[in-house]
Amino acid sequence: MDDSEHAEQALEYALDNLPEADVTVLHVVGVPSMMMGEAVALALDDDINDAATEHAEPAFERAREIADERDREIKTMVGIGHPARNILKRAGDYDTIVIGAHGADWDRATRKFLVGNVAETVSKRAKVPVIIVR
Repeated sequence: MDDSEHAEQALEYALDNLPEADVTVLHVVGVPSMMMGEAVALALDDDINDAATEHAEPAFERAREIADERDREIKTMVGIGHPARNILKRAGDYDTIVIGAHGADWDRATRKFLVGNVAETVSKRAKVPVIIVR
């Protein structure tokens, strides 16, 4: 889950349509970029895991608000690096992946060209079912 509207909609979908499911929210930090700004900032921090967790907290706060509105519990997990690779690496631990169609920077043509759409990559490579929410 990033700070995009589609990510929030994906979480809402999972909570509303999979009432018996244990839901884990993954936020990935250190996304590659043209200037590598976020990744460099994390690498320069004394404790990269603490820095990543701190960076993820706003997304987790919003996720907890969404879950609380539905009287549901969620687990949270932080990944470091590329979002699609992080999701795919963990996919075998879950029954289903629910993901937003586009992330927070989906409208940046350069990023899409260089990195590709995370939801598209995950849906093509995951070994478990993938639900893409618009």
